[in-house]
Amino acid sequence: MSAFSMNQTMILLPLVTFFFLMLVRSSSSVDTISISQNITDGVTIVSANEIYEFGFFSTMVSKTRYLGVWFRNTTNHIVIWVANRETPITDTSGMVTLDSHGILSLVDGGSKLIWRSSNSSSNTSIVNKPVVQLLDTGNLVIKDGNAVGDETFIWQSFDYPGDILISGMKMGKNLVTGREMYLTSWKSEDDPTPGEYSVRYSIAKGEYPQVYMKRSSDIVTRFGPYNGISFAIQPPAEVEMVSNERETYFVYNFNSTGSLLLLIAMPRGEIETWQLNLRTREWLQLSFTLPKDDCDKYGLCGPYGSCSTETFPSCGCLKGFEISNPKEWSARNWTSGCRRSRALDCGPGEGFHKFSGMKLPDTQSGNAVFVANISLQECEVACKNNCLCTAYANPNFTQGGVGCLQWFGDLIDVRTYQQHGQDLFVRLAASEFLDLHSSSNRKKKQVVIRVILPILAGLVLLGLILALYIRSKKGSDAERQGKAVKVFIKDHHSSSKEEGIEVPLFSLAAISRATDKFSINNKLGEGGFGPVYKFMLKTIPANGNIQGVLEEGQEIAVKRLSKSSRQGLDEFKNEVICIAKLQHRNLVKLLGYCIQGEETMLIYEYMSNKSLDRFIFDDSRKSLLDWPCRLNIIHGIAGGLLYLHQDSRLRVVHRDLKAGNILLDNDMNPKISDFGLARMFEGHESEANTMRVVGTLGYISPEYAVNGHFSVKSDIFSFGVLVLEIVSGKKNRGFVHEDHHDHLLGHAWRLYKEGKSLDLIDTSLVKSCSGSEVLRSIHIALLCVQQRPEDRPNIRSVVRMLGSEGSLPSPQEPGYFVQGNKSSSTSSVPSSVNAVTLSRIEAR
Repeated sequence: MSAFSMNQTMILLPLVTFFFLMLVRSSSSVDTISISQNITDGVTIVSANEIYEFGFFSTMVSKTRYLGVWFRNTTNHIVIWVANRETPITDTSGMVTLDSHGILSLVDGGSKLIWRSSNSSSNTSIVNKPVVQLLDTGNLVIKDGNAVGDETFIWQSFDYPGDILISGMKMGKNLVTGREMYLTSWKSEDDPTPGEYSVRYSIAKGEYPQVYMKRSSDIVTRFGPYNGISFAIQPPAEVEMVSNERETYFVYNFNSTGSLLLLIAMPRGEIETWQLNLRTREWLQLSFTLPKDDCDKYGLCGPYGSCSTETFPSCGCLKGFEISNPKEWSARNWTSGCRRSRALDCGPGEGFHKFSGMKLPDTQSGNAVFVANISLQECEVACKNNCLCTAYANPNFTQGGVGCLQWFGDLIDVRTYQQHGQDLFVRLAASEFLDLHSSSNRKKKQVVIRVILPILAGLVLLGLILALYIRSKKGSDAERQGKAVKVFIKDHHSSSKEEGIEVPLFSLAAISRATDKFSINNKLGEGGFGPVYKFMLKTIPANGNIQGVLEEGQEIAVKRLSKSSRQGLDEFKNEVICIAKLQHRNLVKLLGYCIQGEETMLIYEYMSNKSLDRFIFDDSRKSLLDWPCRLNIIHGIAGGLLYLHQDSRLRVVHRDLKAGNILLDNDMNPKISDFGLARMFEGHESEANTMRVVGTLGYISPEYAVNGHFSVKSDIFSFGVLVLEIVSGKKNRGFVHEDHHDHLLGHAWRLYKEGKSLDLIDTSLVKSCSGSEVLRSIHIALLCVQQRPEDRPNIRSVVRMLGSEGSLPSPQEPGYFVQGNKSSSTSSVPSSVNAVTLSRIEAR
């Protein structure tokens, strides 16, 4: 952390212990120093409210000395201001003096000037009684001790911020002196030297207030424009905005009698928010952090590109625009952005398309102008009459629709927000609006097509089945039904303009001969689909269609549909269609299928260690999976989900992610299996509703179980459950703690709140585990099982959090749905079921 890591402590090295104890007493605090006193090492000034302290300090690893202000007697000592950031003292000889001109100076043992509060030595005015005072706000000030009332400070530390912004501190610019007030990160967690990141407030003439984080001169992220109440993204505090002839700035005001709030510009290029409980003197990191996600990266999608965390890829073009450089975009380099699909001609037919819920574009570099006293309708007219105007908006929520912000160039750094978004009106060519006007007619035609097309498709399918029946005498049952399935699969993908699937179709006779017929001795287990067998191919029939696909001596797994199974041809087709298109090291590989008569089989690569649940829930085997192995399994499952949710051709929701569907190869690498219940989405689809809720109790998300609503966030919930099971070795369904009735999720949440998350760990992992890795895994799992889908991270964020050591947002209480156990009052299912009853859930 810029002002010390939260796990580090600040060391104050007193030079004269007795003198220090005399000045800093519990009975009364020292809050001023007059001209007759000097501050030496070991002597400090304490604010009247005893929250802040001013004096000398050094960091944990460095022996150099600094003069600064810090929070006093807190669990984690945080420095909020440093005088000599660039010129530390190398010994304990430093002294601070206050002269008759009201200038505070820091000198070393050789009387060499290290730092002074004024950059000018020409000030000859004498101050009657100059004093230094540390205010209750944390502001170190120099003032005339004889002055009465609201005097002007001679100097104040708040005018020279470090890396921390606290309530009452200005961010902006003094237009008279030209002095800018901005944050600069430390060089490292233990080095106050100014780092390469800064946080700056920007408002040029005619532009609109914005806050940037920069790395040197390059913008890293942007808070978003000011909407009259707050910035588009900001911590939980009020904003006061001031702009006049003398200065322009904003101030965060955090009004609380029991806590304090601060923002820190971190050395690694992030902005973190911390809250201090004044009663316990404990620090808590809040969830507000920037950049929060990839869409917070400045200009990620280039000109006229829009970023969304709900789609993949994250970048897309605004309506009326197309990709400028498809080759770069295919390589996930979106900075080239988008260009207009149809050029503007400034004709009368041009208009503006409304985009809702947006982060308004950047206003820097003079490409935007703000006029405060005109309405939104007048703003539209003004923008339309200026051929150079590309977009307009009313950014100010507090003026009843008055206020006009216009852009005169490319629109940069646009994204969608689920909350706090604003309306943006973008200029489009006249021909674009002709298309928009005709869209209603197209929608009517689409309704007709949606009604007629299924009927025609049904007739075509019926005709196809009849044709296949007529031709059945020319081929075997396997060939006939196999071709029907193959036609179905190809037809399914041709409708999506995808290539047909090339999945080998095996005859039952060929499989039977190659495996010496099925034997009960080779049965591996049985799931919702049916029994699964293991076979080693001993003989490849010369005339069999297995040759060239499978090899002699190869081990395979055959999943055979059971007559008693609730699943049937639909799930079978779904699995063939889904998994055949998926190729990833963490997904089980489909080698072929067979359908003949009453036999329906899927042929997979054989996974020698079978499924994950055989290990983590078995007391005799769980010790075979040490912590590094389990962590590798967690990473592998996340990698497989990343492919399914974002990297594959189609977005796939598995809907039955559980320990029994995670198979392990020879090296204990995980592979996700069983795609019979999976659903595929095309384009920007990411969620759906169903009246038939299927899956495994204990892993189903609350919104899916109760309302039939599923999405990629349903898999995220299941993943979170799975991680907690891997860490604890306990099943979510069936777990009841002896001290309470919470399920595994509730128990993990209870331990997290008590700071005892390590108590959750499987006892077999104690010797091999890394405490920090376990705690991070549990924390991420709790983020994944939050009640509301929108609060859960997407899988890309999960993979990033698993692979990094950065700070994590705080989770909310988990959502619970585990049927069959007692539940506490906190472990309940929402009462409204929206016409979907729990009896419709099909357990697997």
